[in-house]
Amino acid sequence: MTEPALRQSQAEVLRYRSGWMGISAVPGSGKTWTLSHLAAKLLLTVDLQPDQEILVVTFANSAVDNFTSRIGELVREYGLLEGYGYRVRTLHGLAGDIIRERPELAGLGNDFRILDDEDANALLEELSFEQLNKHEDFFHHLISSDRNPKEVEKLMRDVKSGMPALLKDIASSFIRSAKNEGQMPADLAILQKSRPVTPLFQICFEIYRSYQERLKLLGAVDFDDLIYHAWKCLKSDPDLVRHLAHRWPYILEDEAQDSSKQQQAILQVLAEQTGNWVRVGDTNQAIYQSFTTADPRLLKEYLARPDVYSVDLPESGRSCQKIIDLANRLNAWVQTSHPNEAVRDSLTKPFIIPTQPGDPQQNPPNTAHSVELVTNPFSSEEELNFIARQAKAWLENHPQDTVAVLALMNARVNKIAEVLRENKIDYVDILMKVPRETRETIGSVVNLLKLIFYPLDQKVAVKAFQVFYRHFRSDDALAKVVTTAKGWLESLPRLEDFFYPVEADPLEELSYDDPETASLLADFRAAVLRWHQAAYLAFDQLMLVISHDLPLEPFELATVHKASSFIKIQMDNHPEWTPPELITALSDIAKNERNFFSVNENQDAFNPELYKGKVVLCTCHKAKGLEWDKVFLTSVNNYDYPSGEEKDSYISEKYFILDRRNLQAEILAELNLLISNNPSAVVHPGIGRLDARNELIRDRLRLLYVGITRAKSSLTISYNTGINLAPAVAYKALWQEEEND
Repeated sequence: MTEPALRQSQAEVLRYRSGWMGISAVPGSGKTWTLSHLAAKLLLTVDLQPDQEILVVTFANSAVDNFTSRIGELVREYGLLEGYGYRVRTLHGLAGDIIRERPELAGLGNDFRILDDEDANALLEELSFEQLNKHEDFFHHLISSDRNPKEVEKLMRDVKSGMPALLKDIASSFIRSAKNEGQMPADLAILQKSRPVTPLFQICFEIYRSYQERLKLLGAVDFDDLIYHAWKCLKSDPDLVRHLAHRWPYILEDEAQDSSKQQQAILQVLAEQTGNWVRVGDTNQAIYQSFTTADPRLLKEYLARPDVYSVDLPESGRSCQKIIDLANRLNAWVQTSHPNEAVRDSLTKPFIIPTQPGDPQQNPPNTAHSVELVTNPFSSEEELNFIARQAKAWLENHPQDTVAVLALMNARVNKIAEVLRENKIDYVDILMKVPRETRETIGSVVNLLKLIFYPLDQKVAVKAFQVFYRHFRSDDALAKVVTTAKGWLESLPRLEDFFYPVEADPLEELSYDDPETASLLADFRAAVLRWHQAAYLAFDQLMLVISHDLPLEPFELATVHKASSFIKIQMDNHPEWTPPELITALSDIAKNERNFFSVNENQDAFNPELYKGKVVLCTCHKAKGLEWDKVFLTSVNNYDYPSGEEKDSYISEKYFILDRRNLQAEILAELNLLISNNPSAVVHPGIGRLDARNELIRDRLRLLYVGITRAKSSLTISYNTGINLAPAVAYKALWQEEEND
């Protein structure tokens, strides 16, 4: 095998053979390439026993497939056997592996199921609604007191319908954070005896307790439970730790900036046994903190440890020099000059360095239009029209180039799409990459598959019944019968008496009173029993069996066949996946998170190179890890990118809430105070708001950095004034620096 040309920093990483190492990698530095080569080098050079593997841990499923493919190719080139001696897992996948070693340590059975995000959110919203019905006066504590009674009444009508969703989001953050701190409801119940809690805390606690009780009844865990239970298993069984540390003597961790406290703890307890742990990440690209319990400070602390050998990967061949300079200027300005000193730690070194002459990835050349910082105070509509004109002109002059328009919010992406359609400009929307019809079809199959593997879950059964008869929606008479049958199914005390009657069939009694309803239910039961008999089939084949029992249009049937092929690929790539994990993969399609039409054996991630001549629409979050020749970075104003100035406003502070309090920040601050067991700490309205604002500012600065570093040859940044908005302070500083130069 011919050894690849290596940069000095990459060569330094590949000399690693043991110990703890931390790698800071700038955007476009080739960290995935480097980590894949390191895994292959270790396989070639270290003496692994037959029952040992190099463990590669990463953040997303798409990265799992990418690493697996790359390492496999390298292993073949080295003359080694592909698929042996290494394992690539997400952190949640790894947690599942750990639990399955000793599920009894987590209080789980061998057949525990994993609740997907869709079902978890639905359950949380249901429980939130129940709590709000129990505490109707809860609204009065929330509505701003400076409004007159008529305004309050209207707000109550407008807001109440949306309050379950708001409370669900607050409770979700509460539960996620509690689990990350290792606090189950029983633990919090004990802590609450030491100090009083606020009404909001009590409501969130009740939702948490009910949520975990429901999961227990279902024999299920959510994704946060996977991490908690894996840590619990390791903590309670030193023999299990030693066993797993022997199996995985080397741990290579990608995207380490996105790890949470408990996720890091799982890897650390194993690495303390093995002594071999490599962590790769970029704290400047830690952009998921707002949605998860990720904490980039953990990686910073790891890199600063005296027993960790730290290496920088500062060279990047992705962008031209002008774009690199802009990213570095933003980094330097944040560290030294940001008006809010508390957030000057948002971005850190290393700065980006262009590649050296002779490097296989040379930086694109500068042009007159490499960086355009638009200072026009556009209205929202004017900015959209400007982008449309510019994108159209660019495509006409560069038909073979890749182009993207990035925005922070989903709603803004949707508006951009409308304007592009009006101007007849071809585009691809990453947010809507799976057509609605496709998502609905796959969603129907998912609901029916769930019933096969969870046959006694009443909610699953009811949803499957509705799917089975969804074509009756257009027939009012039959729709009424379906609704009646659904209610009957919901009221059953024991679902097994319906599917597998022993003494008396409940349908017989129903057939005397309502034969039409009984007939519908009987047909549904017969179909389900046929599916149960087919459960021995491979998962992809089972999908086809189910689909042929549904009244599907030809295009819908074709969609199921395509999805079946997708699942077959996943089964081949992940033979360890259980039916719940395969159902989750299908659910990702139904939720619009995965486009299986572009999937092949090596890649399931979005590939910009496939969409030359079209505008790709994307959020800054979704853009991470991607690159385009031309990038438009939009709406860089002080709402999307606040800086902590008095005139800034914050998306998490609702206009109708008293004093614009951030309820999510308050509940997390109160939770942390309770866990800290500090009796002198005081809980007051508004607690945690300043910290939450600063965290949001940090997140937005990193997103701005990510947006800039997606561009290879040309970057245009603009802002809009919206309703009394100004350019983001960081953006204004960049263009003022450029003007001064």
